[in-house]
Amino acid sequence: MNAQGMSMGHMRIAGKERRSHRRHDLDTMGITVQRWDPSRKSGRSLGRIVDLSAGGVRIRTDASGVKPEAQIRVRMELPAFAGISPFVETQGDELAAKRQWVGWMSVTRVQKIGAEMEISGRLVDMNEMDRSMLGLYLSTQPLAA
Repeated sequence: MNAQGMSMGHMRIAGKERRSHRRHDLDTMGITVQRWDPSRKSGRSLGRIVDLSAGGVRIRTDASGVKPEAQIRVRMELPAFAGISPFVETQGDELAAKRQWVGWMSVTRVQKIGAEMEISGRLVDMNEMDRSMLGLYLSTQPLAA
């Protein structure tokens, strides 16, 4: 805990910020997230990223039937930016930059926004190297409101 009585993993700005990771606005980039099928090594579009943090993602979609507490296997592919790749390949003898991540999203909130649905969730099985690189990558992107 710090001097204000808050745990170090949570920030509180003017009494409103509760997140462990800062959210970054990627809505204008049109980056899609796929619902991933590992047996087929393929995916189908789940929606587009509204904002992203090193701990979670918010997606706009026309998909229905997603409920809070659902576990969804997702694939994200982010463009390299400012010479920084968002993820790291740790298989093999040497580390290598990579642009995609496949893992589990734990849905925490589903909300209707006009004709679309907004799905928010935690990226639950991201390794610490990828989470750190994603945080560095996102530090070059605009913050979300």
